[in-house]
Amino acid sequence: MATTIDRGKDAGIASPTRQAVAPGPTGEQVWRELAKASFAVISHITPAGQPRSSGVVYAIADRRMYVVSAVDSWKARHLSASGQVAVTVPVRRGGLMSLLFRIPPATISFHGSAVVHPASSLEEGSLPKRLTALLPAERRTACSIIEIQPADQFVTYGVGVSLMQMRTPALARARVPVA
Repeated sequence: MATTIDRGKDAGIASPTRQAVAPGPTGEQVWRELAKASFAVISHITPAGQPRSSGVVYAIADRRMYVVSAVDSWKARHLSASGQVAVTVPVRRGGLMSLLFRIPPATISFHGSAVVHPASSLEEGSLPKRLTALLPAERRTACSIIEIQPADQFVTYGVGVSLMQMRTPALARARVPVA
């Protein structure tokens, strides 16, 4: 049975009508989608207040996102200074159907805190195997590991809904608690 929710209001956007829709994705479903993906865009602010974003490859472990970055990269320097980050992960959906219809990509976005660790400071076994594969032994002294802890809520688009529902923003958007 469908539950009536106001996805527009839940997503922080005024919605003039309420629509009967199935409940949105669960927190577990969002975490599973994050674990399946490997590419994200992280955004941060420079010490001078300028916005920056970067595409990164990541791995998930213990409900944290881990990114490998060069020690002298903007990401490592700016995230060390502010500790604040915003993340958007595109979620692959649609297959053949997305070629036939104009369906926007599904996404998971969140904000959180970031801690930059020297690669040598983390125990070998504490990093996800998927991430250690990206961190060759000969580059470990020149790399940082950025540990991102999501906060508050995930903002999703197109996660936990059918492809046809993705064509209607009010149906495709949802907010899901991180915890």
